Amino acid sequence: MEPVTNAEKVLFAVDELTGLIYACALMRPSKSVMDLEVKSVKKKFKTANFAANVDRKVIQDGAERLGMPLDDVIRETILGMRECAESIGLAGITPSEG
Repeated sequence: MEPVTNAEKVLFAVDELTGLIYACALMRPSKSVMDLEVKSVKKKFKTANFAANVDRKVIQDGAERLGMPLDDVIRETILGMRECAESIGLAGITPSEG
């Protein structure tokens, strides 16, 4: 199914991307998306063996469909995930858990 509406294009772009960001956050000492930066995600984006099931072509295609640079799509997705970090398990570990 081809994404047509803006909402469909956004979902197309971020579906795979959220998986990559999730994996990136879990690899951080903080286990959090709260301190995750675009450059860290971009580095892992270029590493095919990292989160190998994530289709990078779909992410890139999604950004193009939105008419946005990939960095901006990554940044906006990180910010969105920060808003719900606790409910998706990426708020980080507390010192007593660490």
